[in-house]
Amino acid sequence: MLGAMAAALLAAALAGACGSGRSSSPAGSPTTAASADPAGLAWPAPPPDRVIELAKAAGLVPETHESLEHHVHAHLDVYIDGQRRTVPAGIGIVITDPAVHRGVALGQPAYGGITECAQPCISPLHTHDVTGILHTESATFVDNTLGQFFKEWDVKLGPDCVGQYCASQTPIAVYVNGGKVALTDAPGVPLTDQEEIAVVVGRPPAHVPTHV
Repeated sequence: MLGAMAAALLAAALAGACGSGRSSSPAGSPTTAASADPAGLAWPAPPPDRVIELAKAAGLVPETHESLEHHVHAHLDVYIDGQRRTVPAGIGIVITDPAVHRGVALGQPAYGGITECAQPCISPLHTHDVTGILHTESATFVDNTLGQFFKEWDVKLGPDCVGQYCASQTPIAVYVNGGKVALTDAPGVPLTDQEEIAVVVGRPPAHVPTHV
């Protein structure tokens, strides 16, 4: 379902894009990926001139185009004091490169449809839009991790903190498909296809998503 949603959104936005705390939550509570979040960004995307540096720091190999040999979609929700916050578009993409096309999805800028950059301009782990879909588009069949994504987002994840929030001052919980994961283990969570991840800071939402 998530792959179809991503394809539909990006087809509308970009020609050829994407290849041209509580410890329990109610079962059957899906994420609402296809909506903009009025509460704003969880954390801003890094500036374009840091994208390649951060991708390399995360152990990722930037490329000049999107490779689809290994193509999966995980989904990330971030909640801060009960409000869902937006995961920015363009994480892992040098959005100022002339080969990166710009469109609109959910009323916000979206990036993709990369022809061929003159130099590396895209990480194999990235976001095209604000849906919270984490795209792995790689030439190698290796699952990336949540820690790698947060590293290239330039946001701290674990062992005790998420961004500027630390467990000594506010509750922090991480869920994978509805199951709680220790914050110390969160960076190692593999980003597999159709996986739903929720990072919850402070007051939890009424329902934590359990599936996409």
